[in-house]
Amino acid sequence: MTGHDQAGNDASALRESYELCAREIRRHLPPLWTATDMLPSAVRPHLHAVHGFALRTDRIADEGTPEGRMRRLARWRAETMTDLRTGHSTHPLRRAFVDTVLRHGLDRTLVEEFLDAVGQDCAAPPAFETFAQQRHYLRGVTGTIAELWLPLLGPHGPDAPALVSALGEACQMADIFEDLPADLAAGRCYLPRGDLRDLGLEPADLLSGGRREALDELVDRQLTRWQSLLEEAVPVTGAVEAACRPFLHVLLLGAQLQYDEAALLRSRVLTDGVAPLTPAGTARRPPATVRPGHAMPGHVAVIMDGNRRWARRRGLPAWQGHHAGGRALIRLVNAAQRLGIRHLTVYAFSTENWNRAQQELVTLFAAAADAAPQVAAWLHELGVRVRWCGRRDRIEQSLAAALALLESMTFGNDVLDLTVCVDYGGRDELAAAARALAAEAVAGTLRPEDIGPDALARCLYAPGLPDVDLLIRTSGEQRISNFLPWQLAYAELLFTPDHWPDFGLAQLREACAVYASRERRYGAGLPAPATPAKPTRTG
Repeated sequence: MTGHDQAGNDASALRESYELCAREIRRHLPPLWTATDMLPSAVRPHLHAVHGFALRTDRIADEGTPEGRMRRLARWRAETMTDLRTGHSTHPLRRAFVDTVLRHGLDRTLVEEFLDAVGQDCAAPPAFETFAQQRHYLRGVTGTIAELWLPLLGPHGPDAPALVSALGEACQMADIFEDLPADLAAGRCYLPRGDLRDLGLEPADLLSGGRREALDELVDRQLTRWQSLLEEAVPVTGAVEAACRPFLHVLLLGAQLQYDEAALLRSRVLTDGVAPLTPAGTARRPPATVRPGHAMPGHVAVIMDGNRRWARRRGLPAWQGHHAGGRALIRLVNAAQRLGIRHLTVYAFSTENWNRAQQELVTLFAAAADAAPQVAAWLHELGVRVRWCGRRDRIEQSLAAALALLESMTFGNDVLDLTVCVDYGGRDELAAAARALAAEAVAGTLRPEDIGPDALARCLYAPGLPDVDLLIRTSGEQRISNFLPWQLAYAELLFTPDHWPDFGLAQLREACAVYASRERRYGAGLPAPATPAKPTRTG
């Protein structure tokens, strides 16, 4: 790349500075590297420069003795502001950051706000009385950095700064939960003291493991606020240019995955923390411990309903609902793997969905095809085997090719089987199976009297797909809508009012608890045990 003309900074030195920033992010923040890699090539170096500067600032504030940290941070701050005033820098990493600020006219008051917030955190352990004070901290250390992105992403609308700040704050909440055990052990409590007092807790109690009920309530309060930040940030993907939206989608998804994990752990997060995301941005973790007597369903099927209604309730276009639904699908896969579910089937596109407006279909298929490579990498890393169930002769060619490649790429995986029903209709499936059996009978390879359930099952779109134990439909509708009529013969049905994009690990866990509480008789007089989940491999 070419550099901004600065005295004392030739193009070669500037290029090396940008490369240094990129290496720092790839080494120390690999999930952020993955997200940034989805941006247009002209934008990526400048995001790396902003993040490289923020990362170096944090490291200065974290390493060494308290007195040494304060001295180094004060010097770093003074040198940064001097560089921004003079328009050039000789520092090997800061040079790229200064160039980015000058080139794109980034707001220097945001840089000062960030440096002030990090300086205050470095000077003394945090002591937030209220969530408002905690959020002021979140805003200072991460919301400011997120706002610095904005001119690089092509902002749309007056709400864009607040939306990206909320996203940054939600991501910082994830960081707090990841570091909770280490910070608490070091005497740093990033939770509001008012919450602790309300529940009769002291910071020292948080690592004790006692008073579980009060500690669960403490974590639940933080989760409620974290969820409100995520909800506030959701429209952010519509506030930037289309080419930059995948970057924000990935960051939102990462924060949502970490939220789901904290919601699963509740008070155990205080001693266990939340494991960081993998370099690819996924959350591959071993199945959680299931309480005795709570048999998990082996096969869960989901009708993912309500994307458009979810968007409409928020005043958002339908495409944002579909994108949010895509994030919810990744969350569902992670949740199923975390809960030890072995088979998962989702209704992605029905034969009846062809009746939707042509422009919506074009947008939907294009978005799915664009996301397919990243989704494929995520699912493969999670050890998920993907199968396509449905007609294969009508789907747009690029999406069909992406689905076929995903099947081939993940064929050998065995942690979880994900069956994606695309252009699927249950009656069409049964009719196709009947035609196949009729053709065998006509050819003389099958006697009509030998046609039974097993013969029909082998002619279905996805032979070998086990019977469904639990069907979940979101968004309040109470019907199966031509979905898996053969495999649903003895399934337990659960209908939830949650719109699909709001469905996460907590909702899946609750659905599985309802399933475990039901008696499954299979037509017999005595209850049969719920089908246990098969052991899942985690390595």
